Amino acid sequence: MLPETTCHCIVITRQVVVPNMPPDRSERTDAADPLGRAMLAHYHDEPGRLVYRDGTDVQDGNVAEFYFSSPESWEPATIEFLDRLADHEPVLDVGCGAGKHLLWWAERGVDAVGVDASPNAVRTARERCESREILRKNGNATERGLEDVLVGDMFDLPIEPSTFGAVHTVGTQIGLGRSLAGIREVLTGFAHVTDDAGVAVVDNYDPTRLDEEFFGYRPDPREGIAHRCFHLEFERETESNAATSGGRYSSCCVPLLAFARRRPERRGSRVTSLGATARHIIK
Repeated sequence: MLPETTCHCIVITRQVVVPNMPPDRSERTDAADPLGRAMLAHYHDEPGRLVYRDGTDVQDGNVAEFYFSSPESWEPATIEFLDRLADHEPVLDVGCGAGKHLLWWAERGVDAVGVDASPNAVRTARERCESREILRKNGNATERGLEDVLVGDMFDLPIEPSTFGAVHTVGTQIGLGRSLAGIREVLTGFAHVTDDAGVAVVDNYDPTRLDEEFFGYRPDPREGIAHRCFHLEFERETESNAATSGGRYSSCCVPLLAFARRRPERRGSRVTSLGATARHIIK
């Protein structure tokens, strides 16, 4: 789950079945994984700082705000989307990060499974889920946990076909497709893992509302297209000396594509403007 969720959300229309999950891949390791390490450190109250770097420009990663915010602070539109997806359970949360949306669904008895490319984000989400007893719809208290959060790449989801009724990928990570063809590939993958009546919700920045002041901004000569690129860096502090690094973990440049829909809205579509952002629902 990438930071700063904004811009337009798209719901793409596609019987709900019980998930038949493949073998877990959580033992995969990632030597860097700065974002996941930052989530895990924050959850364990360990000192450290996540930053974005673009040349000499530096911006705080705001781990608490982006990945651990409470539902009370969320926009009403966010709750609306989560609630609507609950009607299509089971839900697959792609790029689940520290699991804040998984917890929201779980506390309401909604079957949801998280997938994230970051092993440490998955570990964080698992620990958060395991720390709570969740009442499922059948009324039996259970500890959600290991089987509900998986390490996986959204370009190659570790999910059997037609397993889910909905896909949720909110955090602008759809932009990791890097091109319109790449984004089409991701959406095709979402269609593969959902049933015939499935839906998907994604979001992205609207490039028509961005300029060079936007962190990591890269222009594109094509109308309705822009790019964003920055590095993630997490620096852990030691307990003995907060000024001394206890470990620094950096990512390669994170390239993101921002795009705007230029086709006329389909029948049944709805556009919601949220200040500088817009959310599109397509049925």
